[in-house]
Amino acid sequence: MKIGTFFGFEAAHILPHHPGKCSRLHGHSYRLEIVVEGPLQQNGPAAGMVMDFGDLKAVVRRTVIDVLDHSDLNAQIPNPTAEEIAAWIWGRLEPELPALRRVVLWETATAYAAIER
Repeated sequence: MKIGTFFGFEAAHILPHHPGKCSRLHGHSYRLEIVVEGPLQQNGPAAGMVMDFGDLKAVVRRTVIDVLDHSDLNAQIPNPTAEEIAAWIWGRLEPELPALRRVVLWETATAYAAIER
């Protein structure tokens, strides 16, 4: 079974190799979807759940949102395209969320990058 949650964060970046307007400093209101997959736990406080939503949100906030929100993305990611940011997020989350299955990063209301495994 899969469960997921959404987050939002604000950040600025420059795409240094881009020939257009994205080569100038600008920002986005990003939307992030995280999905994990696994069996329902049979015992304990998370019985009947894949994972407690509170635990999932805490991991994502600590490892991703608290680092990127209101930041200059270029300080963390040298060429912060939507694809590179999504890959960076996956790399941060996978060690803490082995059940991670999907990361979707919406840069605008109509443009996103997704990783699924």
